[in-house]
Parts: sequence; C-alpha cells; structure tokens
Amino acid sequence: MDQPANNQSPDHTPIFQRIKDYLLAQIGAGVWKEGDVIPSEQALVKQFGVSRMTVNRAVRELTAEQVLTRRQGSGTYVAQQKYQSTLLQIKSIAEEVRARGHVHRSSLQHLEQLKASELMAKQFELAAGHPLFHSVIIHFENGVPIQVEDRWVNPDCAPDYMDQDFGAITPNEYLMQAAPLQGASYSIEALPAPREIADMLAIEVRQACLVLRRQTLSGGRIATIATMWHPGHRYQFAGSFTQ
Repeated sequence: MDQPANNQSPDHTPIFQRIKDYLLAQIGAGVWKEGDVIPSEQALVKQFGVSRMTVNRAVRELTAEQVLTRRQGSGTYVAQQKYQSTLLQIKSIAEEVRARGHVHRSSLQHLEQLKASELMAKQFELAAGHPLFHSVIIHFENGVPIQVEDRWVNPDCAPDYMDQDFGAITPNEYLMQAAPLQGASYSIEALPAPREIADMLAIEVRQACLVLRRQTLSGGRIATIATMWHPGHRYQFAGSFTQ
C-alpha cells in the first residue's frame, strides 16, 4: 500500500508510526517470524513513498524496542519474540463484562466492504482484490471504553456479517455461530496508542496499551483477523488451566 510522501497520513498519524504499525502487523500475523529478515529500508522507502529518514526512524525505534535487531552488513531481522501468556478460551467481551456483573455497550465506528490489498490478501491466503468485510467497534464496561476491536472478515466464511446489528450482538457472538471455530493463533504485546486509538479509548496519545492480535480459522479457511486494543491501566489478561 502506498502512503503519501509527507510526514503524516490522512488520519493524522505520523507516517513513521504507520510504518511501525505495518511492520508490527506483519510480525504479529506471522508473515515474518523470529530470525526472518525484513525488507530493506530502500524497499520500504519505495513501498511507502517517503524519505529514507522516515523509514529509518521507524526501524530504529522498533530496534530500540527490541522488536527488530540489526546485523551490520547483513540486514534487519525480527528479534527474539517477547514472552507470551497463553489464553485458553476465546470469549465475547460482552460475555466477560456481564460475568463481572457489569453493563456492556458497544459503539460501531466503521462497517464496510473493501477489496483486499496485497498485504491483507496474503494474510487471508486469498487473491488480491478479493472482498473483505471490515469493522471497528468500541466496547464499553459501565460506560468506560475498554477495547477497540479492529476486525477483518472473510465473506466466504461469514456472508451475512454486514447485515448484523453490532449494538445488539458482538462480532464474536455472531461469528461463533456463522463460522464455528476450528483453530486460532494470537499474540499479545504492549504498544503505545496512536492518536485514533487513543481518542476512541479516551486516553492520552502514546499511552501504553495491551494489544491482542488474533487470527481464527473456520472450515479450513482463515475466517477473521482482529486487532484489539486495551488501555493498559484498565485491562489485564488472565487464565487458568487444570488437568
């Protein structure tokens, strides 16, 4: 995907941050795994249509955050992965909130059908231009925003996704019926909130968030790819296991 050759994208997020988000998304989706070399800075300059300095800042910051590692004369690689904590169940956030005796509410921000970019098509293992559904929803607990859910959906798995009332049912609740879960992969990490996310969560820009990235499978196909942002000071992940 091409980006405007200036310091900010149309949504006012600095371009270097958009490049960071892109690199993190690729790593989170497993396109680049631990030890893989990422595209050169020159390749990223060409892809995003920005200056070498802008790309260098994004790569340099991810290196400082130990997401990437540079090897002199060799290239830039995905660093050793962060420690992860296992989540054993996939639940609707509405179910979790109600289980605490609290009130869940959601606010739909975007619901659209788009053609898959080369990046998204690769992640879904589809041809570029294949239709995808995209939704962005804010979830509230007792009136306080606790999650921004940014979800992409394969229409072949959930053809009626666009017809749902996501004020009455969560995407997870609908998808568990329409596209029964066959498997899932996920990652969790701490990231600073970009402006758009910060505004939706009513927090300061760059404030720490817990970000869950999850890919689900149904019927032998990739059904959804979701990125869920949680304000770090309001949210935690927990689980238990017995045998």
